[in-house]
Amino acid sequence: MKNLYDLSWMEIQLMISDLGEPLFRAEQIWQGLYQKGWRDFSDFTTLPKSLRMTLSGQYKLGEMQVEKELTSQDGTTRKFLYRLADGAAIEMVLMAYPDRQTACISSQVGCAMGCSFCATGDMGLERNLTRGEIIEQVMQAAALVREGKKTLTNVVLMGMGEPFHNYENVMGAISVLNDPRGFNMGSRRFTISTVGIVPGIERFTEENSQINLAISLHAADDQLRSKMIPINKRYPIDALMEACDEYLARTRRRVTVEWALIEGVNDTPEQANKLARLLKGKLFHVNLIQLNPVNHFPGLPSGDAQAASFRGIIQQAGIPCTVRQRRGIDIQAGCGQLASKS
Repeated sequence: MKNLYDLSWMEIQLMISDLGEPLFRAEQIWQGLYQKGWRDFSDFTTLPKSLRMTLSGQYKLGEMQVEKELTSQDGTTRKFLYRLADGAAIEMVLMAYPDRQTACISSQVGCAMGCSFCATGDMGLERNLTRGEIIEQVMQAAALVREGKKTLTNVVLMGMGEPFHNYENVMGAISVLNDPRGFNMGSRRFTISTVGIVPGIERFTEENSQINLAISLHAADDQLRSKMIPINKRYPIDALMEACDEYLARTRRRVTVEWALIEGVNDTPEQANKLARLLKGKLFHVNLIQLNPVNHFPGLPSGDAQAASFRGIIQQAGIPCTVRQRRGIDIQAGCGQLASKS
């Protein structure tokens, strides 16, 4: 049985046409899914009962089941373990801020990138998520936020997986969620984070989209970055920066550089100065975060003083730089900590 979330607007119209129904039924289904957030066919009271019965016999309204939920001690971060229809599992994180509500969603079950300090990378890759599975995470997040009388404001693809290794489904999901007839979340509310898949960045550049781009860099020379991030051997820093330069020239949109500060590894003045030279004079913003601990990696997070010193070097070069507050560490919900285990 198919997942209704896997269907695009055009596919919903085609399905309705094949059923011999008037096309305005497609809009009623689309609005029920993405404006009302209905999760059972019985909710679709705008549709004739016969059509509701037909749809329920041919389609599912989502396939994800919450297996476990954890809330951080400060109450600002919630993590959900979802079991998928085939038994695979993913994690999604909700973060509450004074001015926004952000969902950190996954694009794959596991990840093939194998970054040394990432729990997801330690799993290896099981499979890509479907378009519907990506969409459903956002719809579930929106419903959860709505329970607290809030609105989901931002979606970051920084959870499990490398989004540009599942390009079609990621961009297809965002297109559905961006549709003004339905969920209507603006493109600038989405951020895609990539470890540096150059062909993906080049393809994304051609889209000339308003979706935000973030690069997980973490080291400013190939020798160190290749030890931390194996894909750097295939797409070294020069090639990555060339792709970023083309993106900046084409879109004139700022790129965020993500950097996990690891004590004595990539938090040195040498690395900070190398990073400053890479980015100086270009439209970048650097997000520093002190390493979130994972079981298989022995590295330690940089101290506050070291983080401040690193930031100072970047800022002296005229590059905006912030040290991000770590969220949900006590429930393993921080960047690099997600893994599909119960």
